[in-house]
Amino acid sequence: MGEAAQDRGMPGGRRYVPIAEHGLIGDLRSVALVGTDGTIDWYCCPAFDAPSVFASILDAERGGCFELAAAVPARTKQFYFPDTNVLITRFFTEDGVGEVQDFMPLGGGAAETDRHRLIRRVVCVRGSLPFRTRVAPRFDYGSLPHTVRLTGDTAVFEATGLALALTATVPLEADGSDVRGDFKLSEGETAVFALDKVGGDVTPRRCARTEAEEQFAATVAYWRRWLSASRYKGRWREMVHRSALTLKLLTYAPTGAIVAAPTTSLPEELGGERNWDYRYVWVRDAAFCVYALLRLGFTGEAEAFMDFVTRHVSPGDGKTSGPLQIMYGIDGRTELPERTLDHLEGHHGSAPVRVGNAAADQLQLDIYGALIDSIYLYDKWAQPISSGQWDDVCALVDWVCVHWDQPDEGIWETRGGRKNFLYSRLMCWVAIERAIRMANRRGLPADLPRWRECRDTIYRRIMSRGWSEERRAFVQHEDDDVLDAAVLMMPLTKFIAPTDPKWLSTLDTLTEELVSDSLVYRYDTRSSPDGLRGDEGTFSICSFWYVEAMVHAGRIDEARLAFEKMLTYANHLGLYAEEISHTGEQQGNFPQAFTHLALISAAFNLDRALG
Repeated sequence: MGEAAQDRGMPGGRRYVPIAEHGLIGDLRSVALVGTDGTIDWYCCPAFDAPSVFASILDAERGGCFELAAAVPARTKQFYFPDTNVLITRFFTEDGVGEVQDFMPLGGGAAETDRHRLIRRVVCVRGSLPFRTRVAPRFDYGSLPHTVRLTGDTAVFEATGLALALTATVPLEADGSDVRGDFKLSEGETAVFALDKVGGDVTPRRCARTEAEEQFAATVAYWRRWLSASRYKGRWREMVHRSALTLKLLTYAPTGAIVAAPTTSLPEELGGERNWDYRYVWVRDAAFCVYALLRLGFTGEAEAFMDFVTRHVSPGDGKTSGPLQIMYGIDGRTELPERTLDHLEGHHGSAPVRVGNAAADQLQLDIYGALIDSIYLYDKWAQPISSGQWDDVCALVDWVCVHWDQPDEGIWETRGGRKNFLYSRLMCWVAIERAIRMANRRGLPADLPRWRECRDTIYRRIMSRGWSEERRAFVQHEDDDVLDAAVLMMPLTKFIAPTDPKWLSTLDTLTEELVSDSLVYRYDTRSSPDGLRGDEGTFSICSFWYVEAMVHAGRIDEARLAFEKMLTYANHLGLYAEEISHTGEQQGNFPQAFTHLALISAAFNLDRALG
């Protein structure tokens, strides 16, 4: 699975580990990406959207990293401790086998949440093995200088606004502004490294072997206890549960927010400019997350997100693009200014590296349907929404009734100008239709005659101007013939019967033109210019939508084959980035919540169809 760890960054060796060659650990506040060679390539402290401390995945020289690996040539393999987010990287050498156990403590002795502890526990399981470590933080995306103070077994790295303490059970030595260590373990011996955020009331604290063992056990118990609430008992339990564990890792516990992905600027095409910051809360993505989590029985996470929505995503903010933004910060903030970090070269030279996201100011009408659909599902499956929440829903629906008939940037956040996207119309229909359902089921006050009239107007508009007689398919935007995989949501939202002749014809056309070996392109960038240069891979969420659409159309065997094929494109841990390249490599930010929730939904519905 991996090459010798010491090749990284050396002349003739690889400078970048592929995106898919990573595992993920986290503490519900931030995450770290650990390469299959044992190097932490990405870590933001103390939160998902904080500036990076380790970012060698974006710049092998200037990004910073935490290397920990066998000091001799080794084969590596990586897996998760069963039913947890504790990551194990194993090193196989001629003289022995060792492993690095990576985790961020949760539960038990992890009461000091401000410590933001990251533990790397090294174990020799067979023979004997020399190890080497190098800890090279680069604060504020590699832009801030820092000092290092080494006292005994503790090194304190300090930059303006942030200090990290590294404690170790093996000797460390300073190397400029970094620290290094070489040590050898025999069978049964262990070494422990703990990286803590320090300052204020949090002081450096040694992490002895016994404490690391206790925190390992407590963290394992936490994840297993959480996963035990899952109701999924179907055929793809391992993949579904890995997706659920990943979605949980993308949750910001203090507010209930769910980030779209924990990374920024991982390229959708190597060498291309389609590099975006996904460390925020997309209303669309997070609403789909609620659906997936409710399906599995995780009502607590759905409730936490609803609390986030109630506090931060409410109508009446006075934004020119509408009462809702398409995305928010994990703390609910609305300002997410986009800038480029020109001192970083980008993954494999894929510049620019961006932080912040200018799409926050776009008009995307589909988010109203996604949000109200999630509220509808929560009200139906979890607990009834409050009168105040219903007032907010009514305000949003009233706004949609007035503003649905205008061009927008659409679900794919194109930067090529606003258009009358079918998907945006579809989700405006969903917003109104789901609100009508809630009002009828619970007898809630609403202007039902107006809502029904508007809902029906949108329906007729989609059927008349979103359908292309020439293509025999529903198309991307009105009065054109460009195809778009987003229309796969039409039967999934119950807008059209999944066996309607117009829909089956659309499904056939999409299969012929946008599907390649079960993989689905979201649209053809050449026939539908989106304001950006270059091509992109297939979108994994669309591939899972495709599976689900075929399930509903009764094409069960085709759906199952496509689903099984999609599983082969996951990485070695069952994780997915946003896209898959022509050669089957993962592309884009990693891992992506949208993809994992679509996997859960497809598995759930395929299981049900198979009986």
